[in-house]
Amino acid sequence: MAEHLRLIGDIGGTNARFALACNGQCGPLTNLSTEDHPSFESAITAYLGTLDEDVRITDAAFAVAGPVRGDRVILTNHNWSFSQAALKAKCGFGSLRIFNDFAAIALAIPHLDKADIEQVGDGSPDPERPKGVIGPGTGLGVTGLVPDGHGHWIITPGEGGHVTMAPANSRESRLLDILRQRLDHVSAERVLSGDGLAHLYETLCEMDGRRAAQYKPSQITDEAIAAQDPHCAEAVEMFCQMLGTVAGNLALTLGAHGGIYIAGGIVPRLGSRFAQSGFRARFEAKGRFRDYLRAIPTYVIAHGNPALLGLAKLPT
Repeated sequence: MAEHLRLIGDIGGTNARFALACNGQCGPLTNLSTEDHPSFESAITAYLGTLDEDVRITDAAFAVAGPVRGDRVILTNHNWSFSQAALKAKCGFGSLRIFNDFAAIALAIPHLDKADIEQVGDGSPDPERPKGVIGPGTGLGVTGLVPDGHGHWIITPGEGGHVTMAPANSRESRLLDILRQRLDHVSAERVLSGDGLAHLYETLCEMDGRRAAQYKPSQITDEAIAAQDPHCAEAVEMFCQMLGTVAGNLALTLGAHGGIYIAGGIVPRLGSRFAQSGFRARFEAKGRFRDYLRAIPTYVIAHGNPALLGLAKLPT
């Protein structure tokens, strides 16, 4: 029987992914739908029920899609909430650590191999400077890593996905004006997420006097559908460019000469379309600071489960 097994999980608004980690390595992944379980504890219990009876878990670490402040944790895009102390006691964990999901992804950045990342555009990383992480999925996660000067990294978790989205041209201005009539705050997440893709597509159709189809986000990004529906193609291109705007803002804010890393479930699925999009041009389009940003590399994380990798690498 393996010793010192850690239960790890990446808990988003749509999926709860669980695995066991031992000696920094992550075991097979089990994916559960959050809609199939009334609570986080219920999902944990369901996963534990799939394990052999002699498996002994010594500690647990979870990445959650929401802010982590104090004992009670509330997911941003799902109705799950829980007390860390109560969860630890009920599940019998020796220790329990809860991280924002993008803080957990940030933990993985130093452990990514060259095969785990794909560079978009130019730039070279300075290993002694901060790095930024951003990723659209069910929501929009943002965090940073700052070197401590002693060979380690300090994670700076936040809620940067909820910064106000700014337009970069007249068409984006008109689109955001329409969204502001419907939403109390048009954050970056409102356009850079799964629901955000739907907002972009539907609003672009409205702007051009066309009835929008009832597409799911995965259909909006489908190449075959985009070939038949120009508003799907435009929504994806606008999504990529707006992500460039926000990623460039993050790079300026952090001084992220260590690079900007793009995670989440949407961008990796775009494949070469993302690299060929206006993302990088928009990332650099900061006027007098164009050269500053041109030197900063941007990467798409190709690793399938970076949050779980980060949790697996946590010291005991």
